[in-house]
Amino acid sequence: MVDEPALDAPEDGVPTVSCSRCNREWDLHYELDELYAGNRAVEQFALDHGRHTGHFPDDVTPWVVDCRQCPDGDRYLEERPARRWAETHARHTGHTVELQSPTEDGPTERIGEE
Repeated sequence: MVDEPALDAPEDGVPTVSCSRCNREWDLHYELDELYAGNRAVEQFALDHGRHTGHFPDDVTPWVVDCRQCPDGDRYLEERPARRWAETHARHTGHTVELQSPTEDGPTERIGEE
């Protein structure tokens, strides 16, 4: 989930993303010009940042899916792919998967639990 406060739009209109853990800020020229990410530039940057550093930029909180029986799991910025991963994993393995909302007060749902 990408919250608007993480974004700053400088005068040239290109958004920036900051990460207090890395103590850095990035403009998203690369995502816009090279990756052609368009209005998904912030999401693309956040996913790449998470893959390469193990954490997300400021104000980005993912949906978390964790298998209760094996080490599989993943993080997603939107509910739909997180739910799809959880349901597919549960269906193919018979394992119970926890799906956790990015909000602090959001419930944790168990998928595939019998």
